Formats: sequence, structure tokens, C-alpha cells
Amino acid sequence: MNVSFVCGRNSGRRNRVSLIGWLAVYISLAFLVTGCEKKVGAQDKGTGPLQPTLVPDFDPAHFKVDNPNQFKLTTTGEYSTAPQLNVTGAVNPDVSLQVPVPSLATGRVIEIDARLGDHVKKGQLLFKVRSTDISGAYSNYLQAVKNEELTKLQLDRANILYQHGAVPKSALEIAQNAEDDNVVLLNAAKEQLGVLGVDPDHPSAIVSVFAPISGVITDQEITNQSGVQALTPPNPFTISDMARVWIVCDVYENDLADVRLGEFADVRLNGYPDQLLKARISNIAPILDPAIRTSKVRLELANPGYMQLGMFATATFYGLKKETYTTVPATAILHLHDRDWVFAAQDNGYFQRLAVIGGDMLTGNIQEIKSGVAPGTRVALNALDLQSTVSQ
Repeated sequence: MNVSFVCGRNSGRRNRVSLIGWLAVYISLAFLVTGCEKKVGAQDKGTGPLQPTLVPDFDPAHFKVDNPNQFKLTTTGEYSTAPQLNVTGAVNPDVSLQVPVPSLATGRVIEIDARLGDHVKKGQLLFKVRSTDISGAYSNYLQAVKNEELTKLQLDRANILYQHGAVPKSALEIAQNAEDDNVVLLNAAKEQLGVLGVDPDHPSAIVSVFAPISGVITDQEITNQSGVQALTPPNPFTISDMARVWIVCDVYENDLADVRLGEFADVRLNGYPDQLLKARISNIAPILDPAIRTSKVRLELANPGYMQLGMFATATFYGLKKETYTTVPATAILHLHDRDWVFAAQDNGYFQRLAVIGGDMLTGNIQEIKSGVAPGTRVALNALDLQSTVSQ
């Protein structure tokens, strides 16, 4: 192929050379591109062109099982109950049934016949005190006896003289008044010996103290050879009648609306969790603890026989308005990673794992669910079996 431009003899020759050079460059580039395409084609032969890979978003709580019929389903139910408030407390003695046992005389303890925590009967000997108070009381008693004997003799004499007209009636009245005064003093002296536990006919320097009521010794402030003061605190013993006890609980101020005087609360002791007791709310302290913002709530109940002072207890108070909760068989709840789960059945063999908040156990192995699933939802009856199948 000859290509020429007629623009003069010299200019045509130069243009012809320039065109041939560009043509050579074009042919070289064409061969180079063709060789590269052959190499790429040879390298990718049989694999096809590279395509982008899409990874779907996978929800581990939503899955499908091959044979869903092997897992039995159940429908969640409803349970209506008043809202519950659980607080902790401790068993305390009923203060109105506590009796202090003071020492009847000032002196030194020489014998102790009961100890802290002992059950004692009314009239049982508790301790003995050697006291100098008895000598003074007995001396007053003997003096009162002699004075009464003297005034009685004077009264008899004045009565005889008056009958014979030897003395006026005023003298008889004076003698009668003196006798009456000494009778009062004698009875007081005898009563003082009786308070000290001393027989006037057989006086002794040792005073015996007996239990005024039956109960448990809940406080002891004396030891052998310790000194005591007559009728002065601290009292040597305190006896508590354990027929009735108190449970004192701490209730936060935000929860006081659920606590009402005169109503009853359920009580369970930590030592006897299977025993349900009923206690009446008898007092709500009018002063809050400023540090922890709680109020003392006092419950009263009869002691069934196994309650001990200091035992921990859980009290359950109930609100006025009832609330509806979901219920499921206990086997339908799976406890995993410190949380509770149920498996809700969906269409085409799919299950959805739902986090729930479990509540109290009810009768018939039914458990309450406070939130997470609504009543009427179909869930797997045995959550553990389904979880084991999914894990495999």
C-alpha cells in the first residue's frame, strides 16, 4: 500500500517517512497487547474470571433444624399475681415478752445455776449472792418485832385502865395509834426480808434469785465472784419468752408503698427454706436510716418451735394491684452464660432463641417469666435437648 501526499517534492518525502514510523509503532503495540492477552488467558484457563464473594449476615439466635418434629412444643401460659417485694431480716425476741432478772441484794455472786441460751422454767434457781444487806434488813425486822410487842403490851394496859376509869379515852387512843404504827413497820421489815428471799425464822446471808417466767436466757451479765448491785442495771440475766418472736427487716424507701400495717407477709427462714410462715406487719419505723435509706419493718408471728434468735429470714410483701406474667414448664428454660433463654418456634423449622428473665417456681414444675416472651408463644418443651442438637 502506497500512501503519499503531494505537497511538494521534499515535503511529501518527509511525510511518507513519518507515516511509516507511526505505523511501525502501532504494529508493535498491537503485538504486545495480543501477547499479554494470550498469557492471561492461559493462566486463567478453566477457572473463569474472578468474582466478588458475598458473606450473608448470620444471626446465631435464629436457626433452622432439619427435623423440627423431634422437638416437642408447648404454649406459654398466663399467671396473675400481685407484685412481690422480697427483703431480708433477722429473728429478734419480742421485747414485750422479755423480763430482766435483777439482783435482789448488793453483794458478790457465789453460785450460777443457769447460763446464756438455757431454757429455764418459772421458779428455777438462777444464781446466789452473798450480801450484807440481809443483816441490816434482819436487824430492822427484829427491832420492829420488839417495838410491836412493846406497843401491844401498852395498848392492853391502857385498855384495862380505861375500862376502870383510871385513864381518859385519849390515852387509849394514843396507845392504839402507837400499836398500829409498829404493826406497819413490822410488816414492812418482813416484806423486805421476803423480797431478799430470806425466811425470817431462818435468816441467812445468802440471797437466792429465781426465774420469774419460763423462757430462754438471752442475756447474761454476771460471772462467778462478780459483784452486783441491788435492783440496778446491768441486770444479771434477761429471760425472753420465745412463744412469739419478731422479724425485723430493712425496706428501702422506694419500696415502702408495698408495705402496709396490719397486713401479712410470707416468711421463709434460711435454715428451713421449705417452711412457709405467715407474719403480721406490726410496725413501720417512722425514721429512715440516713446512710442506706431504709426503714425498719417489724413482723410478728408465733414461734413454731424451731425459730432461733439471730436467724436470717426472707420476707415477701405483696402489692395491691395484680400483674400478669408468662409461665412455662421449667424444662423450657435454658440457663446459659448467666442468662435464661427459651426457644420460640417459627415457620419452616426455624427457632428463635429469646433471652428472658425468670421468676419464681410455681406448683407443677412451672416457672414464672417476668419478661422476654409473651403468653401464647410456642416454645420448645425441652430447651436443653434443642441446644445440644444445635451445638453439634
